[in-house]
Order: sequence, then C-alpha cells, then structure tokens
Amino acid sequence: MRKVIISACLLGEFCRYDGKTKTVDKILQKYQDYEIIPFCPEAPLFGTPRDRISVLHVTGENRVIVDKTKQDVTKLLEDEINSFCDKNLHVDEIVLKSKSPSCGNQTTPILDEHMNQISLGDGIATSIFKKRYKNIIIKDENSLF
Repeated sequence: MRKVIISACLLGEFCRYDGKTKTVDKILQKYQDYEIIPFCPEAPLFGTPRDRISVLHVTGENRVIVDKTKQDVTKLLEDEINSFCDKNLHVDEIVLKSKSPSCGNQTTPILDEHMNQISLGDGIATSIFKKRYKNIIIKDENSLF
C-alpha cells in the first residue's frame, strides 16, 4: 500500500497552536486508498493549544522561536522531526500545511529579530523532509489540486 505523510491539522486533528484544525476534505478523499501517516511535530512537544512559534533569521540562519518567551526551540523540533523520519523511512507522497513555521513549503514567513517579514521560506520540517525524502515533491493544500 502506498504511504503518504499529511499534516495532522489537514486531516481534522485539533493540533494547531490555537487548538483548531484546518481540515481539507479533498485531501481525505484523494488519499483514501493510502496509508495515511499524520504529522505534527509541535503538538507532542508543546501541547495544544500552545504559544505561537515563528521562524526568525538570526545570525545568518533560520531559528524557530516561541513568540512570547523568545525561547529557541529549533533543536527540540529538529530532534522530533528526525525521530519521525527514522520511523517512517519509506513514503510515497508528502502533503504539508502551507504557511506553518513547521510545515510551510516556500510559504512560511521568515522574520527578522523585530518580527518583520523579510522573506518566505520553508518551515523546519519541510527543510528536514527535503533532505530526508530527496525524491519526493512536497505539496501543500494549495498546490495539491
């Protein structure tokens, strides 16, 4: 059976930072014959709801920072995402949530230290997935259909 990683919030799980979901029924229909592997690196680490995180470009690199506390959670997320990849070595497709600091694919706002958007880029999970799943084109809910 073919396997697809899909952002859990797109599947109807209430795992977003605000405790909500972003269900996309067309995704559920499209992948009904696949083994669906739900993915959210933030919820297991920080709970739901949780403080919002952002991707900041700091000293030449992108870091994931908690908006309120300014805590750098990059390493925690990297470890969580790499652990997920280690458990899911072989997948056929990946569909992630656009604009997410974890899952955005060239749609994540990249901010400066003053929280001003300076560009759009990849979320931390997308960056890791592009290295770990080199032959898979990562799609989001907007580019899928």
